[in-house]
Amino acid sequence: MENSSAERKQQLALDIADGNDPSDAAKNPDGRTKLQGLFKQLSLLDRYLYVWIFIVMAVSIIFGYYVKGVKKAFQVAEITSVSLPIAIGLWVMMYPVLCKVQYEMLGGVLRQAGSLKTISLSVVLNWIVGPALMTGLAWATLPDLPDFRTGVILVGIARCIAMVLIWNDLAKGDADYCAILVAIDSILQIILFTPVALLYLKVVSRGKGFHVSSWTVAKSVLLFLGVPLVAGVLTRLILMNAFGRKWYESKFLRFIGPWALIGLLYTIFVMFSIQAHQIVDNIGHVVRVAVPLLLYFGILFFGSLGICRWLKVPYPLMVTQCFTAASNNSELAIAVAVGSFGIDSTQALAATTGPLIEVPVLLLFVYIVGFFQRKGPSV
Repeated sequence: MENSSAERKQQLALDIADGNDPSDAAKNPDGRTKLQGLFKQLSLLDRYLYVWIFIVMAVSIIFGYYVKGVKKAFQVAEITSVSLPIAIGLWVMMYPVLCKVQYEMLGGVLRQAGSLKTISLSVVLNWIVGPALMTGLAWATLPDLPDFRTGVILVGIARCIAMVLIWNDLAKGDADYCAILVAIDSILQIILFTPVALLYLKVVSRGKGFHVSSWTVAKSVLLFLGVPLVAGVLTRLILMNAFGRKWYESKFLRFIGPWALIGLLYTIFVMFSIQAHQIVDNIGHVVRVAVPLLLYFGILFFGSLGICRWLKVPYPLMVTQCFTAASNNSELAIAVAVGSFGIDSTQALAATTGPLIEVPVLLLFVYIVGFFQRKGPSV
């Protein structure tokens, strides 16, 4: 009985740390948290996140377009062809989420029945279906814009290892499972990005001028995932040993939680401020580039959702699977496009359009899966 009571208290602390209503667990025997009444419990930042994102996107484009020297100021220092301010934003965005991951439980997650099946599904969706789908959509919708098509294909090849952690966290996906998939995609990205890019850009599309080394990709992964990951692991181990699990989950995680969304908004502001002139001056082409991206995100997300429901994958794992499949590493795509074709190239502009479309679309998907979750166990 004492162990059972301790487990209930531990789960209560986890629910509180995540901002959930603990009473919902008693109403849901299947373990899925109903979101009824959650809107009122959210902070002002969480509650109107979609408003803040659209405001920041609009303000950043206006700011970057009309204020002189913004692009130069934000690009005063770079890491692997990515602006240092963007790198800082990514680290701030990912650190709180990676502090939540229960690294001590990852071995158990991997040993669970069906884990090999779901991980294999993720690899197929990310490295076979995703790049092939984006290449097909790019050719179908941009046959007369080869340079923009190249940038779009780069977005489809670069698998997400950063912002997916935010979407998964917002949609109440499984943080531990997400950490495993991100780790796997990071390793595969180092191994597969260059050959897959060469296949679709040089062999299939017969393009020219593309060059990228595996070390370039490895540096991106190590810097934009490795740094916050190591920080998250060390923070969890040191603070939990020093102050205990209860303090860590109910106090520390609650304190740093909002910084993930603050980092997201800051990253969006810097990214769109830098590319403001490119976006505004080529708005017609940006609209056209949005078409294959919208189709890509929708097909992969809802296709993954349908497959997971057919396989009866539990809600938290299903959410993680869908967002992992539909998200992309725009920072890597932009870095490769800039390194291969130049900062002012149309390929770089097309790669920059990736997050311009991805951020609001995947935020919409967060609300959609939240709506489905409220419908109950049948979803």
